[in-house]
Amino acid sequence: MAHHAPTGADSSSAQSGASSSSPRSPKILDGKTLSRAVARTAAARVSEIRAKVGRAPGLAVILVGENPASKTYVASKHRFAKECGLETFDAHLPASVSASDLRKVIEGYNANDAVDGILLQLPLPAPLDGAEFVRLIAPEKDADGLHPANQGLLLQGAPAPRPCTPLGVMVMLDLALSGVEVNDSTTLADIPKASLAGKSAVVIGRSQLVGKPMGFLLLERNATVTFAHSKTSDLPAVCRAADVVVAAVGVPKLVKRDWVKPGAIVLDVGINRMPDGKLCGDVAYDEVAPVASAITPVPGGVGPMTVAMLISNTVENCARRNGITP
Repeated sequence: MAHHAPTGADSSSAQSGASSSSPRSPKILDGKTLSRAVARTAAARVSEIRAKVGRAPGLAVILVGENPASKTYVASKHRFAKECGLETFDAHLPASVSASDLRKVIEGYNANDAVDGILLQLPLPAPLDGAEFVRLIAPEKDADGLHPANQGLLLQGAPAPRPCTPLGVMVMLDLALSGVEVNDSTTLADIPKASLAGKSAVVIGRSQLVGKPMGFLLLERNATVTFAHSKTSDLPAVCRAADVVVAAVGVPKLVKRDWVKPGAIVLDVGINRMPDGKLCGDVAYDEVAPVASAITPVPGGVGPMTVAMLISNTVENCARRNGITP
């Protein structure tokens, strides 16, 4: 079980904000630790599914080419899947693969009943169009939540795999508002889903991958949501009005201290490599952390949760395909 303790990220402080900008100790939303809770939850679900259907959920991973970052991501997804008890299927194709051969691989996994989640690692090498091939994945086997049919179901609020990064951000937001301190036995059942009724949230960024679905997931929890982007007038003022700030725009250290209302929750989706080789997010962490009630670090914040939620999506795809209720 989780340990509950008072925290600066409680719902009252996040809703109203502190009246002064005096330094505080924010709740650090550690994605590595939280992803372990997702792993424990997924592993238990896998055991339940295996007992009912006679097999574990299956994840198929398609990697095209030798992109080092893509290979690293795929390796981490494999490790997480194996740890949770999933079966994995691999297709590592050369960068020169033809469109027809890649289509055949996807269609083969669509037809394989042992596969519940299909991950096509993006970006694809030119001239292959990633969006075109994502559309070929059977929607019920979409591990990334990026198929247009599933994005439409998100808008309707209907059950379907959700995009992994926004889904992970929502779990981090639940943690921020829960007062839970994650330990070695915590599962997602220990972290209540937060109501965001009466709270304002701003999402900086409007991509199909993160920004747009992020906003709709926040709406599902009754937040009042503002989408902000490069054409937004007085972006700092828009952010200052928010109880929850999600930065997903790919601009290093864009969000400054004076952009953030004291007591706000700050969720940084950005990951940018600086000239010195160091990684940073879209938030100026050292400036913003003292005024936030909760904040995600970069690296080690949202990134590990993206991997975790891909595995969670695959497990739940299997449950849905076999009529197993949540």
